Amino acid sequence: MTPSLPLSVLEAILLGVVEGLTEYLPVSSTGHLILTSALLGRGGDPALEAFEIVIQAGAILAVLGLYQRRIVQMLRGLVGKDPAGLRLALNLVVAFLPAAVIGVLLHDTIKSYLFGPWPVAVALALGGVVMIASGGLSKRRQVSGLVIEDLSWRQALIIGFAQCLAMWPGTSRSLVTILAGLGLGMAPLAAAEFSFLLALPTLGGATVYELLKEGDTIFSGISMGPFVVGLLAAFASAALAVKAFVAWLGRHGLVPFGYYRLLLAAIVVAWILLGSQEPSAVASL
Repeated sequence: MTPSLPLSVLEAILLGVVEGLTEYLPVSSTGHLILTSALLGRGGDPALEAFEIVIQAGAILAVLGLYQRRIVQMLRGLVGKDPAGLRLALNLVVAFLPAAVIGVLLHDTIKSYLFGPWPVAVALALGGVVMIASGGLSKRRQVSGLVIEDLSWRQALIIGFAQCLAMWPGTSRSLVTILAGLGLGMAPLAAAEFSFLLALPTLGGATVYELLKEGDTIFSGISMGPFVVGLLAAFASAALAVKAFVAWLGRHGLVPFGYYRLLLAAIVVAWILLGSQEPSAVASL
């Protein structure tokens, strides 16, 4: 299905901001993008769906800038000058592998069955309940939790398998990886940092895969102007979101995000049910 109208600069900025603000927060960027696309009347547009994956590059650049010290540490480790940096780099590779394999195998199936408002609403609600229930765990880990240098490759692998749950839109990659880190004994800020760093190979791989698979579709349906401003909007909003989230997490934990998810899930369900009265509304979903 080709877009009925070219993607406008304003639409590209909106999608970029939604991507950047939600990519690293435990609220699901994919779920928010699916809902935003439906609100714009572009649900099911293949060029737009691919564009939503590719603008993740803006969010990747934000983390590269904010965590450049860790990036340098890992690069030093790869040339034998920083053992802790080498261990972190290897842990990220180990954690990335499950999603790399399972994502390629199930990519088309997931897009066919789970990319829609109903699956997103269910995942948002379930994730919200889990976040609220885990509030006590986050507080305990604030006092005595492992730092990122303490993580073993086995623990990294567990986080990697947990990340695969986020292939269900609405679940949130940040949510499952941070909760997995907390469950393994990591301090909240350490779990968040590992989640952000794990996003680099995960989102980078997804972006490259989508470009190779749907590059012609993207650039035939979306001009360069909206493409560039979408990337810039994602970059700027992701940088702001990461800084704000780190500051928030240290003081308030994850529970408020759980209530936000439940509220958004209720809004989505109401929207679907009210829209079911109108055939045109259903088609846009």
